[in-house]
Amino acid sequence: MLTSLAEKQFTSSTMTVRSFIICFILLLPFWVNAQGIFDTSIKPADALPQRYVPKLKGKRVALVINQTSKVGNVSLLDLLRDKGVNVVRIFVPEHGFRGKEDAGAHIESSVDSATKLPVISLYGKHKKPTTEDLADVDVVVYDLQDVGVRFYTYISTLQYVMEACAQNHKQLIVLDRPNPNGFYVDGPVLDTAFRSFVGMQPIPIVYGMTCGEYAKMLVGERWFAGAAKLELVVVKCAHYSHDKKYELPVAPSPNLRTMAAVYAYPSLCLFEGTVVSVGRGTAWPFQQYGSPVFDSMKYTHSFTPRSSEGAKAPPYEGQRCYGALVGKSETEVLGLMDNKFNLDWLIRAYACYPDKEKFFNAFFVKLCGTAQLKEDIAGGMSEAVIRARWQPGLEAFMKIRKKYLLYE
Repeated sequence: MLTSLAEKQFTSSTMTVRSFIICFILLLPFWVNAQGIFDTSIKPADALPQRYVPKLKGKRVALVINQTSKVGNVSLLDLLRDKGVNVVRIFVPEHGFRGKEDAGAHIESSVDSATKLPVISLYGKHKKPTTEDLADVDVVVYDLQDVGVRFYTYISTLQYVMEACAQNHKQLIVLDRPNPNGFYVDGPVLDTAFRSFVGMQPIPIVYGMTCGEYAKMLVGERWFAGAAKLELVVVKCAHYSHDKKYELPVAPSPNLRTMAAVYAYPSLCLFEGTVVSVGRGTAWPFQQYGSPVFDSMKYTHSFTPRSSEGAKAPPYEGQRCYGALVGKSETEVLGLMDNKFNLDWLIRAYACYPDKEKFFNAFFVKLCGTAQLKEDIAGGMSEAVIRARWQPGLEAFMKIRKKYLLYE
């Protein structure tokens, strides 16, 4: 009897082990996909100094940089100075040199305490380098990590720098970086009647190009004055293609702290043009949305914004907001996005908001780059109908985009 019991226990244990092995084998592809979606072989151009440092020797160099401009743990500024490059000036975009300032915060020009170099803000009233700014400069190097979304202002800064270089006969070198949202193209194409610093050119919200490719398009399409005069050099990334996923090593701005937020940002940022919070002042900015007036029965998730670095006096500070957490991980968000700009979150929020007349603010049309989306949502149009309106513009843009791609 003891032998029989031992055999049963052994058989049971063997079946348990077998079951575990079978489940492991079946789930392994999903686990690998979840853990290995990022291609670690990709190298931004600034990680390849042999490709650009020789171009800078003996020249007076200005840098357009911020906290993302790093080669490993070393800033591009320190790398170039260590290699004997004569850096004379630093230009910085929205969020400042350290990338900690609030969205829209006024950035003052200053002097870098470590190097004593002038740091000139290109945000606020002074968006474009002046002739005086470039008087003692031979070449400008642009190295900012963008996120591939039209209203993310680093590409607007890029255009103004290109214009200034063209007008003042300065060479511009763009150290190209992977686009973390470069694997799809979607959203309405900007109507040029709604040009602003959050949308300067007729491109869709998600345009699927690196900053180097975008710079070539600005020049090739003559989308700014003096484009034909610009001496543009693009130093390419290594091992990048548009179908690869790239994990940003440094947060590009204070409220895009995770890759999940980077992926949700193109869709959730439109809430900045409404009365709905995107979670600024919480642990999950741009991974959730909500409002104090949403029905807690319809939205069970909640959060309470608090003032913090990069989110001073956030919307609904100290108030409990009901809404949705769209995903804690990048795989969750990617699964919901399905390589598309997500409209469902916005349409649902509008439907649940009690005072429809107050839902949108004036910033919404600037972010969309068109008045049509607001009209369609307010008119109760389905997502399929709204998307159909985008297609002619998207198809026309894709033909233009194809001419300037540097990567597959």
